[in-house]
Amino acid sequence: MLTRRHIRVKVMQSLYAFHQSENKNFSTEEKFLQKSMLEMYDLFLLMLKLITEIKSYSENYLEKSSKKFLPTQEEMDPNKKFVDNRVIKILENNQYLQDAWEERGITHWKRDSEYVAILWEEIRNSDAFESYMTTRESTFKEDKDFIILLLREFIAPNDKLYDYIEDTKLTWLDDLPLVNTAILKYLNKLKENTPEDAKIPKLFKSPDDEEFAAKLFRKALANDEDLAKEMVDKTPNWDKERIAEIDTILIKMGICELLHFSSIPVKVSINEYLEVAKEYSTPKSSIFINGILDKLSKEYQEQNRLNKMGRGLM
Repeated sequence: MLTRRHIRVKVMQSLYAFHQSENKNFSTEEKFLQKSMLEMYDLFLLMLKLITEIKSYSENYLEKSSKKFLPTQEEMDPNKKFVDNRVIKILENNQYLQDAWEERGITHWKRDSEYVAILWEEIRNSDAFESYMTTRESTFKEDKDFIILLLREFIAPNDKLYDYIEDTKLTWLDDLPLVNTAILKYLNKLKENTPEDAKIPKLFKSPDDEEFAAKLFRKALANDEDLAKEMVDKTPNWDKERIAEIDTILIKMGICELLHFSSIPVKVSINEYLEVAKEYSTPKSSIFINGILDKLSKEYQEQNRLNKMGRGLM
């Protein structure tokens, strides 16, 4: 689920926190990095749980309506197409999800059920819901398409939910787009015969990615002074005070990858840090960072300092 770019962002944030902190404890900051990545997975679990909680809320709504003093015929015999949605049932019955929700303490929607209510009311009164509920039977594809529509048009863009996520954990705002994309991919892969013990996406796509996160953080921090020296005389038109701290960290991380990560192509490293800079630093940062890393990579190649193994890595 975590892409290499997002791993770089997490490492950047941890390095920035380390430089800003008065507590220069290496292991504490590495734990912060690990915690930050795990909390992103919590957000993934939380958003999946929200889908099932909306269904539970709608089920309670139907039950309460049927117990009115003078219920209508429709309230006595309600259309249960949504509460019987087969995609939601797959989520509810998945043993890996159940275990993960319990292990990670994903009980937010029990404590903050008003957000579930807000979303349910918006969904219930929508044209999309009315269209879905025109029949009492549906195909699996129709069920899945509707849940994906709920995520795209009601859950992901909801401002109040966005504020709630920001208030709960500030770093979740950066994680939310990637998490929503991961959920969409997961939902799209579900099939009608998906078993209860079907595995769910992991935080890291591979052990290599997990190792990359730890290694990048450790190498960048342990070699901080040496990486800073590599920048000397490469920014003649910039005073040190004028360079944004995020830019300095990104340049050091880029140099670190050029010199210490033999399997990552030079162009990939440079392009990744340009994209991170566009999102997290100043408007001109990407041009500035590109100039320095490109110049250094050429110098390293001339000096045979690029220890890249394999075709196309230079």
